[in-house]
Amino acid sequence: MIALALSAGDPSGIGPEIAIAAFMAREAAALPPFYLLADPELIASRARLLGISLPVVETTPAQAAQVFALALPIVPLAARCIDSPGRPDPANAAATIEAIDRAVADCLAGEASAVVTCPIAKKPLYDAGFSFPGHTEYLAHLAARHSGVEAMPVMMLAGPDLRTVPVTIHIALAEVPKALTTELIVATARITAADLARRFGIARPRLAIAGLNPHAGEGGAMGLEDEQIVRPAVDILRAEGIDAFGPLPADTLFHARARAGYDAALCMYHDQALIPAKALAFDEAVNVTLGLPFIRTSPDHGTAFDIAGKGVARPDSLMAALKLARRLADTDTKAAAA
Repeated sequence: MIALALSAGDPSGIGPEIAIAAFMAREAAALPPFYLLADPELIASRARLLGISLPVVETTPAQAAQVFALALPIVPLAARCIDSPGRPDPANAAATIEAIDRAVADCLAGEASAVVTCPIAKKPLYDAGFSFPGHTEYLAHLAARHSGVEAMPVMMLAGPDLRTVPVTIHIALAEVPKALTTELIVATARITAADLARRFGIARPRLAIAGLNPHAGEGGAMGLEDEQIVRPAVDILRAEGIDAFGPLPADTLFHARARAGYDAALCMYHDQALIPAKALAFDEAVNVTLGLPFIRTSPDHGTAFDIAGKGVARPDSLMAALKLARRLADTDTKAAAA
């Protein structure tokens, strides 16, 4: 088995310790083999701080799966880190970015089966000169740099009982109606349907398309966007053979009976998608990036600087991200061989 590549995230956040905690729970949680891209001294220091006796072996991606049963495989970074839990430092930006770069390169070279990323914080990266809006946009840049093909990344929150996709993501709510277009909804839905089929193994994905306005606009009485932007997108998708339906009122889209009728819900803005996903499965939901030439999953939470180094961070979402990455990689491999 080819191991998963796990980037350690911001060294001052909880990434290093949830990676350690996940490894320590590997047998009980039946985790797939992974290796950690990190500064070995930082990981040793964080384990000592948490009072964990952590077996570690510095290794290569190719040897990681063999090492995993006995010790945490670490593929060391060239950049070194300052161990300052809870106090983000721009000096750690080089290591944070190097871990992401190498995880993607390993995956595209066939040395890792998927990329799993621990959380990063934007500000210390910006302070060090990082010019990308966020993690996902940088992954899309790396995909284009390696493949020569522009990628459109699509965010999905995947939990045991619900998958949601925000069409617009990190923009102010007031900007959503201006950013929302029929073309954007169609492009997002196409990528979602394709990845659900190829990587999730769903032969004919069912996509519920949420309306933007209350009651999906109430026939135009509460805004015209649903009739003029969302509904035409649904018509285009259905004409292409994609099982999409809507626009649907978002307030009745997420109860158990409604969820049984679709495989993913496309939502028009960030909170419309993330609130139900996190309310239903905060510790189990996984952030999956669709539309990339490699598989990428991540915990659904941030760096949690306020609890870093205190030994209270839970690794549940990271463990779910590792398990889902393994499942997606296996399904993708079977689809490619078919």
